[in-house]
Amino acid sequence: MKTTPLTDARCRNARFNPIGGNKLFDGGGLFLELRPAGTKKWRLKYRFNGKENLLTFGDYPSVTLAEARERREAAKRLLAGGTDPALQRDIDRQTAALAASTTFQSVAEDWLAIKRRGWSASHDKRMTGILEKDVYPQIGKRPINSITGPVVLAVLRKIEHRGAHEMAAKALEACTGVFRHAGATGACDRNPADGLRAALAPRPPVKHHPHVSEAELPELLERIDGYSGTLQTRVAIKLMTLTFVRTNELRWARWDEFDLDAREWRVPSGRMKGRPHQKASGIPHVVPLARQTVELLESLRPLTGQYDLVFPGTKNKKVQPMSAETINKALKSLGFEGKQTGHGFRGLASTLMNERSGFNPDAISCQLSHVVGNKVRRAYNHAEHMDERHRLMQWWADYIDQKSGANVIPLNDKARGHPPLQNSRTQKSD
Repeated sequence: MKTTPLTDARCRNARFNPIGGNKLFDGGGLFLELRPAGTKKWRLKYRFNGKENLLTFGDYPSVTLAEARERREAAKRLLAGGTDPALQRDIDRQTAALAASTTFQSVAEDWLAIKRRGWSASHDKRMTGILEKDVYPQIGKRPINSITGPVVLAVLRKIEHRGAHEMAAKALEACTGVFRHAGATGACDRNPADGLRAALAPRPPVKHHPHVSEAELPELLERIDGYSGTLQTRVAIKLMTLTFVRTNELRWARWDEFDLDAREWRVPSGRMKGRPHQKASGIPHVVPLARQTVELLESLRPLTGQYDLVFPGTKNKKVQPMSAETINKALKSLGFEGKQTGHGFRGLASTLMNERSGFNPDAISCQLSHVVGNKVRRAYNHAEHMDERHRLMQWWADYIDQKSGANVIPLNDKARGHPPLQNSRTQKSD
């Protein structure tokens, strides 16, 4: 007997009959089952390997008549290929459940756990913070395989709109790494972050740490000499001027790192800028000390020599150094806000030494502790230029004295030697 196909009107108007006739057939094994509670379920009756089976497609009208017929045809195609539709349905459900549980955040946390082994603590904090503050709130709970390029770009645009262009670039870097990790682990079959760098807004010009010009240097040095704050802060600014180390390298300086007889300050590798393997290399950054620098340290020893730290803090002098903002606040009080920072002394020294000193640029780069090459090459570079770096640092101290108006030997070739300590200039009183 030929089955009359169902119509949407018949499906809509059908009601459960306690007497029977509650299966409305559409043909090809598809029927609508009317239930006592009033629900209407789509069923497909089929045979697989000689056994009769039932497959449920969902409730009407959530699943329309047309959709039920599409699912019937899909099931027939599976049967024709030798696949049980019920088994395939279970596989699809498991796949969907796995995708739902494999969220962007879960994959990102796995990626972070692996990557942070090779990151510095500061880089780890930066990347983790970007994900937690800017990425997770937007896409963290989404199945990672459902995220598209436009979705990722929308996250980046939101960061850009607040003017944080560098942060947007870092967020893209993090997302790219997470999606690559997802691809390697099978959680995602594509990387929607690929190619998005070209879609980012251009970054504004990099703002370097400000420093004064050569013409402005004498006034800066005069005001530092006249600084009315603490001796410790004034010495810190002068030592930063003479050694141009990074702020944290100076703040955490310890007296046992200085060999004043050898005129050297050995900054431990763990306190230097660089990756964890560089910090763990054990190669200290050697800062040769000019005569003026040794005298400066000797002037501070009666004040802080009883502590481990050269520049102890005000709250806990035994374990905490002076504040990271001490030098910058002092420079601000001297009228150089926006013109000179503590870190800016590095740029000042680099510019003037390369332009005025005549020393080997490689020696200057080594003294600035620019990390290049592997552990062996770095050690070689440091040893190779050490004698020249001693002469360079004495030249720099004499140059600073000349700019401050002190009575020093003229800056000629003879000034590049390494004269004895007793030939020190007459120093202004601190």
